[in-house]
Parts: sequence; structure tokens; C-alpha cells
Amino acid sequence: MIADLYIRVSTDEQADKGYSQRNQEEVLRRYCDNNKIIVRDVIREDYSAKTFNRPGWNNFLAHLKKEKGKVDLLLFTKWDRFSRNAGDAYQMISTLRKFGVDPQAIEQPLDLSIPENKMMLAFYLAAPEVENDRRSLNVFFGMRRAKKEGRWMASAPFGYKIKRGKTEQNILLLTPKKVKL
Repeated sequence: MIADLYIRVSTDEQADKGYSQRNQEEVLRRYCDNNKIIVRDVIREDYSAKTFNRPGWNNFLAHLKKEKGKVDLLLFTKWDRFSRNAGDAYQMISTLRKFGVDPQAIEQPLDLSIPENKMMLAFYLAAPEVENDRRSLNVFFGMRRAKKEGRWMASAPFGYKIKRGKTEQNILLLTPKKVKL
């Protein structure tokens, strides 16, 4: 068996300063060694998994089209590394299978030839999407509440500065105009 490894974090900062990518690669390589799987390529990504419009992913798909049949597996640690959008994930799984590639999360393994495992796949794919949606709503309502309480939620516009008020909330103050000629 021949596999490509897919390693993803969400931000440049996580890629540069974090340990997650190195840890994911170590875990995936150990899995391949233990299961006598040959690693063909490692795809590293530092983009959100909300869509598959990611540079590393697009390059991977382009290589698959050119080299159909040269890889059997796409391995990643968990399904949320693959996608955080259930609908897109199902379509991409179908696309990969057309290329003869079986996507697998080594920490959440599923044999998709067993019909009941499709329910677990649905859970693994939907849970991260729900988590993203919940986080987005929490931020939205938090910012809305802060604005209602008079907090300034952005950087100060020209001619103003932000100062902490008595209640530790940011307030916007007009600064005297200082112009040098």
C-alpha cells in the first residue's frame, strides 16, 4: 500500500510556532511504519477546513489527476483535519474514490464498505462543522452584547484613541488634533 499524508492546521501561526504539524506527521509516519505502508508524499496545509479551496489540497488533487493509480490511501489523524464541512467532505470522499484513493483518519478509522460505519462518518464530519458554527454564533452574540454596552470593538479611527473605562471596557476618546507643518 502507498499513502500520501495530509497534515493540516488552521493558521500560519500554528504552522510556524506550533507543534501540531510535526506531531501529526510523527503519528502518521509511525502508523505507516507499523502497518508497512509506503509514504509517497506529505501535504502540509495551514488553511481552514471550512472548504476544500486550499492551496496544498488543490496541488494534491492536481497530482492525483496526473498520477492516477499511484497512491492507495490518503491518511490524516482525524476527520476534522480533512474537513469541517460535512457536505463538501462527502463530495471530496467521492472524488478521491474515483481516483482510487481511500481517505482514512487513523485515530478515527472507518471501513466505509460497512454500511453502519457511514453513520459514524456522518458524526465525525458533522461534529467539527457544528463546533465551528457554535463558535461563530458565540463570537457574534458576544460582539453584539459588547456594542450594546458601549464597548468599541475595532481599532480606533484617525483622531481617536481607545482607553479602558472604569468597568475595564474599551471606550473611544477624541484626541486633540496635532498637525506638524
